[in-house]
Amino acid sequence: MWEENLDKEHDVGQNLDYSPVSWEEYFEQMEDVSVVQADGRDIFRVYKAGHEGPLLVLLHGGGHSALSWAVFTTAIAARVSCQVLAMDLRGHGDTLVRQSDDFSTQTMSRETRVHKSGQPVIQPPLTRQPVHAAHSDVANVVRACHGEIPPPVILVGHGVGGAIAVHVVSNELMPTAVGLVTIDVVEGSAMEALHSIQNFLKGRPKSFKSLDHAIEWSVKSGQIRNLESARVSMVGQIKRCEAEEADTLEGAGPTREDAVEDRNEEFYDRSYVDDAKNAATEAGGGQGQSIYKWRIDLSKSEKYWDGWFRGTSNLFLACNLPKLLLLAGIDRLDRDLTIGQMQGKFMMQVLPPCGHAVQEDQPDKVSDAVAAFLLRYKFAEAKRARTSSTASLATGKSTFSLCHE
Repeated sequence: MWEENLDKEHDVGQNLDYSPVSWEEYFEQMEDVSVVQADGRDIFRVYKAGHEGPLLVLLHGGGHSALSWAVFTTAIAARVSCQVLAMDLRGHGDTLVRQSDDFSTQTMSRETRVHKSGQPVIQPPLTRQPVHAAHSDVANVVRACHGEIPPPVILVGHGVGGAIAVHVVSNELMPTAVGLVTIDVVEGSAMEALHSIQNFLKGRPKSFKSLDHAIEWSVKSGQIRNLESARVSMVGQIKRCEAEEADTLEGAGPTREDAVEDRNEEFYDRSYVDDAKNAATEAGGGQGQSIYKWRIDLSKSEKYWDGWFRGTSNLFLACNLPKLLLLAGIDRLDRDLTIGQMQGKFMMQVLPPCGHAVQEDQPDKVSDAVAAFLLRYKFAEAKRARTSSTASLATGKSTFSLCHE
């Protein structure tokens, strides 16, 4: 239920600030990275922080952007010495690629390197697993930023980003990878939830009057339960466009009234939304008026959803690296991962209460868990005394084991 997604701090009646916040409050650098491909160049937007220690490569979930890691980046940097590279995946955020809407595992199933002459050289996959375009994107961006031999890499992925991280490790595309962290990505529960994703997408507003309204909606609907994170991350999820353009993008899809008739209207207040039919009539005729639309139409990628998650649990278990799985709830664990956890094949921690965007809802708890993971395997050095929860995880205890004692 949407009403269960609200934190007490967001109770109705409080005068909260929903204005957007710049990435500069959390990252040290923003860069557009050029990656040479066989038929041209792709441009990936990345955000960086830190100058020493292991490299945390942060991969966001579907529909989100690298900015979903903003608050987490500040938190983890305060706990351990590390470098952070958060990237907008293809089709997301401010990344510009030629096949932005192709998420198939057959697309670009080879890794691209650049010869000294400047010409692209196509490398065959290192394993028989198909290499998704996004998988090699990750390796190519890290190489472009850190050269052929980057620092020790810990891949950290949320949702679809977690599935990508698993495939990158499984296909040995990151030779300096030493650790893997996946956040709320479990094959069993993900496959079961696929049928409901379209309903969710149809039920959310298609456009907003302003960034402030989009941020307010994200918090009150429970999409993001942390106002601080919403103020920086929603900027990467929506884009400004003219009302006429929005009307064209709207197409022949269901109207908003049809889509939300079975929703709780308290959290879908129409004052947040600029429907295409009236966007051009407000503010004195609306000449040149702009509204905000979602940057990516996730509904069009439905045919690829199955390929992201099928087989991910076994691939995760087979990765021969220290692994950490963070979950929003114990009910998300599937059979293969339950057996693997009982056999001690990976570390796990459950972080309630939060929604799917775990690192946004609970950035401090996630950073405590990741920092403890890094310290346990001596990947990084601590910057300050660890909290009791961090120390507990570093010595091998997890919320899962505590819940069953």
